[in-house]
Amino acid sequence: MNLSERLNDDMKQAMKNQDKFKLTTIRMVRASIKNLEIDLKRPLDDNEVLDIVSREIKQRKDSLQEFEKAGREDLATALRAEIDIISQYLPAQLTEEEIKAIVTQTIQELGASSKAEMGKVMGALLPKVKGRADGKLVNQLVQQFLQ
Repeated sequence: MNLSERLNDDMKQAMKNQDKFKLTTIRMVRASIKNLEIDLKRPLDDNEVLDIVSREIKQRKDSLQEFEKAGREDLATALRAEIDIISQYLPAQLTEEEIKAIVTQTIQELGASSKAEMGKVMGALLPKVKGRADGKLVNQLVQQFLQ
């Protein structure tokens, strides 16, 4: 079952269970997927759907930080719940140690030694960890290893 089908099935199950919050959250993700399908005039593959799911989580995490700064715990709590629901559709996340190993291996493969080569390293690294690691963490680790 691909990711789009899984989202559809979970949406139907949320309707049956009358879980309005989960239903609304899944509908928002599906709307983003549908909008891109309309723009591209074709169905999306799993990698493209995964990109959208990752983007939705990133947007919510960014908003969560702003709500926490503003002291809006009511909105922050709702966003945390949405992030938990959407995170179920991501592949298993890599641990920091696994990410460090992949970063080290990629830097060695490319022979990178300075921050000037960071773009080259990130370009080779991101497809390896796509959807399985936070981009900010990967970026920080690459900077750390290239110092």
